[in-house]
Amino acid sequence: MITVHTAAERPGLWKVGYDAPSVWPEYNRHGDVISQWWGLLDEELPEFQFVLYDDEADSVLAQGFTGPLAWTGQDEALPDGIDPAIEQIFAQRRSRAPVSALCAPVRPSWKQRYPLTPIEDYIRWRRADGQLLDPWLRTHERLGARVATPLPRSLRITGTVADWESWTDLAYPQSGDYVFPEGLATVHIDRTADRGSYWEPNVWLIHPGIEA
Repeated sequence: MITVHTAAERPGLWKVGYDAPSVWPEYNRHGDVISQWWGLLDEELPEFQFVLYDDEADSVLAQGFTGPLAWTGQDEALPDGIDPAIEQIFAQRRSRAPVSALCAPVRPSWKQRYPLTPIEDYIRWRRADGQLLDPWLRTHERLGARVATPLPRSLRITGTVADWESWTDLAYPQSGDYVFPEGLATVHIDRTADRGSYWEPNVWLIHPGIEA
């Protein structure tokens, strides 16, 4: 049997999930803004963090990181990315209101195959059967979500050249823009400034009719 438990209800299970190997590429764990807040979610908003737990196998299957976000219901009123969204969540964390929709800033799973394609174009690509090309976006759409706003500058990640070479296992011999393993866009390397700069693109997907 699969059950759902919040970090407030079962902090021990939450820690088990949190300490498990990451599913994200290494570079993706070093966001300039999100890294400041990510570790505080279970402390400040434990009722909004949850785990899926397999009772028979006695194992945590997945974790969900969420937070309450005031929203007018208009796509143009959504934050411009994950970075401003998480800052807004923490600024509003003392407020509580009924949840009317699940707004997910999704990382398209196949975008890494097309790092030079603008996210605005990529999220419109569909297969011959009319379904979205991207498997993760397609899964959300099958569950009733709709594609809302593309986020070309959603998550900012910067580091030294050595940081980026370590995170991506790739050499950057000269300054310029590079495609790199599992990157959804290019990273800009400035060897003079000893800096690598990357904007992760995402897309808002809206699941309506969620009540809590």
